[in-house]
Amino acid sequence: MGLNLLVKPGWVLLENLVQDRLGHATFGLVAAASSLAVVVATVGDLGLTQFTVRRLAAEADFARQHFGTLLPLRGLLTLLALGVLLATGWAVGYRGPQLQVLAAIGASLLLTQYGLFLRAPVQGRQHFNTDAVLSVLEKLLALGLVGGLVLGGQLALGSYVGARLAAAAFTAVLFLGLLRRLFGALPHRWPRRLPAGQLLRGAVPFAFIALLYGINERLDMVLLERLASAREAGYYAGAYRWLDALMMYAWTVLPLFFARFAHALGQPRQQRQLLWFGQRIVAVPLLLAVAFVLFRGEVLFWQFTRSSPPELARMVLCLKVLFLNVLVHAFFAIYSTLLTSTHHQRAVSWLVAGSIALNVGLNLLTLPRYGAVAAAVNTLVSAVLVSGGYVWLVARRTPVAVPWHILARLALAFGLLCGGWYLARTQLALSWWLETGLMGAYFAALLPLTGLVSRRDFGRRMRPTR
Repeated sequence: MGLNLLVKPGWVLLENLVQDRLGHATFGLVAAASSLAVVVATVGDLGLTQFTVRRLAAEADFARQHFGTLLPLRGLLTLLALGVLLATGWAVGYRGPQLQVLAAIGASLLLTQYGLFLRAPVQGRQHFNTDAVLSVLEKLLALGLVGGLVLGGQLALGSYVGARLAAAAFTAVLFLGLLRRLFGALPHRWPRRLPAGQLLRGAVPFAFIALLYGINERLDMVLLERLASAREAGYYAGAYRWLDALMMYAWTVLPLFFARFAHALGQPRQQRQLLWFGQRIVAVPLLLAVAFVLFRGEVLFWQFTRSSPPELARMVLCLKVLFLNVLVHAFFAIYSTLLTSTHHQRAVSWLVAGSIALNVGLNLLTLPRYGAVAAAVNTLVSAVLVSGGYVWLVARRTPVAVPWHILARLALAFGLLCGGWYLARTQLALSWWLETGLMGAYFAALLPLTGLVSRRDFGRRMRPTR
């Protein structure tokens, strides 16, 4: 987690520079091609990575029996996915240089996915420190290569895409060598129909869940570039990058509560206490970040020196709408964690599928006319819908009551924070960093006053249960 927290901000800042140098239209093409490649790569994995990790961790002889089939099978699926990606790109209108960019970006992301599969034995054998280093290795390598291009004045579309492909290829080869060193010669045999079919059928549920959770925002970028313009996709990418970076906090914290909710299965009182505590742990930092973006969002685009004022204003507007999504997740994301950890995955999956259908339908109607801002608004509408569904499911299908009093306190604290920030902007002439520090201290004072923080909460809620 610490390594990712170090790498992610550096990559965000570097991608800001890359977008500023390449231009919004060029980077919009890259972002759309990357998003399409992620969707195809997710489908192409067929859930095998998560399936393999779980089976390796649970069954000592799984590697001996099946990894020899899985290793070449996953490689064949990678090649097949690349072909499907290029065919899909041709079908949606990519031609010539655009198709070449899609091929290079697709190859790099598919190699990244294959690298994730190669890490499965490391995860399954509980080598967590090694896996933590491997998880950021490609990003570090790409950071160095692309950073060198920027500093050397050699950055162009071809060199940028080539650097990403080189980092992914080197990392995949390195993972293969590491596996041989850790586990000896890797068994491999041509996948036979019967055992390969059995493995794929076992992995299908993981593929469905991964597809649902990974497709929504990715499709936004592809549809935006195809239906509006690559420039609009670039505006959206510049704003979405910050949302993705901030939500890393939630996606890091929520799995901790997933494990605790699952451990407390059949103990409604303990689950209720965990929900009360987790609601605040997830929401409080996000509320402060959302308020900052609503009042000072333009600060985050300081690296875009080559963009015109209208372009910056459009990205700031997209950013503010997207961060309203963060506000929704701050209040309701933990309800999804509670549901999926207590055997309500199917209902959650149907909710997510419904929100995806709504989002795609709204995009088809609005993107050609309103572009990036419409994509951000449609994402917000979908998030509100699915979050309302989470609350309804918790109320109807679990023995845990929805903590309306905590939701009300969070809303009150956020409202008072925004009110204070509005007064600071209109009545005080402070620099953004001084104003942010003042509002951070004000928000910290609001937490005990609104009853969101008490000393006894911290130190016992997340203590392991004996």
